[in-house]
Amino acid sequence: MIRLSEIPTRSPESLSKKQARKITKKNCKRIGELQHLLYAEEKHSVLVIFQGMDGSGKDGAVRNIFRYCSPTGVKVHGFKKPTEEEFEHDFLWRVHKQVPQKGMIQVFNRSHYEDILIQRVHKWIDEVTVEKRMAAINAFEELLQFDNNTTIFKFYMHLSKDQQKLELQERIDDPTKQWKHNPGDWKEAELWDEYMKCYEYAINNSSVPWQIVPVDQRWYRDYVISGIMVEQLEALKMQLPGFKEE
Repeated sequence: MIRLSEIPTRSPESLSKKQARKITKKNCKRIGELQHLLYAEEKHSVLVIFQGMDGSGKDGAVRNIFRYCSPTGVKVHGFKKPTEEEFEHDFLWRVHKQVPQKGMIQVFNRSHYEDILIQRVHKWIDEVTVEKRMAAINAFEELLQFDNNTTIFKFYMHLSKDQQKLELQERIDDPTKQWKHNPGDWKEAELWDEYMKCYEYAINNSSVPWQIVPVDQRWYRDYVISGIMVEQLEALKMQLPGFKEE
């Protein structure tokens, strides 16, 4: 049983920031090389999910981790409030349209888990619906793995409550970040404890495991994510295809 309150949101004191950044840069370059193999081979697809509270650094993770990848092989989709058309379908309808084809990396900035997080916190759905949606999510992710050879990375951006306050305040104080400011984020922050309960439920009931990434220090966030991705992508043993004869 994973309890988020028992997991640090910062790096180990023994880790050198300078050394970590050096390793991260090497890892990100390697991700670029592996993405090239993925695109050329067209045997696998990759889904990367970044999920976390406001201010947890999802946008920064996308920008930094995939900086050496070709734009032709990486797509990013941010999930916001469903449109009227999306509300008229099952909750996974809008998600299934965004999953990666073979050879592609698809990044979700927020994801289908919003439908058992924010909707549950605000009591827009009941507990029976939560359980049924959790089962549907597990079946959906298993389908992607089995039917389209999809490797799924699920990163929970583990932010402390104090750090979130700093991040949200920076969106007010820093002119370059004021465009991100949303008064509603402060209201959601007041529901912190409820969100943590819902995140723990999703994490502990997922068939595809989550990676808990400490994000109070952004350099450590990138270090952890890049290391996990390199290890698992290299395990696919991808190779450049040979010459194709007509």
